[in-house]
Amino acid sequence: MRMAQITALTPAEHAHVDRARVAAIMAELGEAAAQQVICMALEQLAAILTSVETALARDDRAQAVADAERMSRLAWQIGLVSLAGVAMDLGGAAERGDHPALAAIRQRLQRVGNGSLTAIWDRAVLP
Repeated sequence: MRMAQITALTPAEHAHVDRARVAAIMAELGEAAAQQVICMALEQLAAILTSVETALARDDRAQAVADAERMSRLAWQIGLVSLAGVAMDLGGAAERGDHPALAAIRQRLQRVGNGSLTAIWDRAVLP
């Protein structure tokens, strides 16, 4: 009798940062001001990530949708394209009450969120 092999998969997400958007912010505001604005936005995004988790833990889908919309808008403004997209996906799943999709997207949001918050500070993105 053959034993089945089980392989554990570790999901990995690459955060997509719109470097052109970041460069436009830098050109418009100057390096110091741009870094300050982006830093404040990252702090807000981190707080919203926590708020989404809290809302979902309470099964407060309306709050999760509102937080996801805020996250998507803010992420898009500073060039965090993948985070904006996943936040939109989460909001849609929460609105539909699609619990299996919501559970999967919730995990994905954490991976992409954490990756995005650090990726924008990568030296390749910000000088």
